[in-house]
Amino acid sequence: MYDLCLIGLGNPGSKYDQTKHNVGKDWLIKLADSYSLVFEEKKRYEASITSSHQNKILWVIPDNYMNNSGITVSKIIKNKNLDVKNIIVFHDDLDLNPGDVRFKVDGGHGGHNGLKDIFHRTSSRGFSRVRIGIGHPGMKSEVNTWVLNKFNPTDRDRVEKSYLNFLDVFDDICNKKYAEAQKKLHTN
Repeated sequence: MYDLCLIGLGNPGSKYDQTKHNVGKDWLIKLADSYSLVFEEKKRYEASITSSHQNKILWVIPDNYMNNSGITVSKIIKNKNLDVKNIIVFHDDLDLNPGDVRFKVDGGHGGHNGLKDIFHRTSSRGFSRVRIGIGHPGMKSEVNTWVLNKFNPTDRDRVEKSYLNFLDVFDDICNKKYAEAQKKLHTN
């Protein structure tokens, strides 16, 4: 049984690569690359998966669209017998400035459609999340276009720098030392 499950939210297809909405997926793929992990497509989960840390950590990239992320998460929970409190979802966050990263245990969806779908399909919100700031366009009517566009160069640099800072706390997260990870992340 897995001790932890890391899930990177995003949309499928190369046209969404490096968009703001895919930053959770992109970060998880970069982390996996740093461990030389290779994802394998698993149609029954509608996801690509791999594992690490002596098969104790499951890594998941849903193959469905952001708004249907809960389909994969519910299948993973049921078929892998995971406790929802051992799931960490990586996702973009409009309420944080580009480059800001927060680790949150439990909580609401904050209007994020991927999280809403996970809540709906799993009847749970007890999972943790890595909230990666993408900023807000200023007007609600511009949000859909905003999240599907790429970062401008300045914001891309901020997000890249925050990823490097996140690497310093990733071992804490893998070892479930969440308070330590939060302290380091939230004081940067």
